[in-house]
Amino acid sequence: MAMHHSDNDMHQNGEIPKAQTKAIWKTFFILVGITALEFVFAFFMEPSTTRNVIFIVLTLFKAFYIVAEFMHLKHETKALIWTIIIPMALIVWLMVALISEGSYYYESVTNYFN
Repeated sequence: MAMHHSDNDMHQNGEIPKAQTKAIWKTFFILVGITALEFVFAFFMEPSTTRNVIFIVLTLFKAFYIVAEFMHLKHETKALIWTIIIPMALIVWLMVALISEGSYYYESVTNYFN
C-alpha cells in the first residue's frame, strides 16, 4: 500500500518551513529588544521609582508577549483571554497598592523614630 504525502506534511529531514522560521526570528528579536531596554534602564538610570516603574512595565509587556506567542493565547477565544488578563490585572493592581502602602509605612516608621 503506497503512502500519499501532501504538501502540508512536515519535511522528512526535520526542517522547519520558512514561514515559521521567520515568525520565530521575529519573536526572538522582539524579546531581545525588550530585554536590552530593560538592561539599559537597569544599569544606566539612577535608582528611583521611575526606573522601577519603567522596568516593571517592560517586564510585564515581555511576559504578556511570551504568553501570547509561546502559550498560543493570542489564538484563543476572547472569553479565555479575558479570564486570564483580568486576574492578572488585579494582581498587578495589588502589587502597586502594596508597594505604595509599604513605602508609606516605611516612611512613617522612619520619621517616628527620628
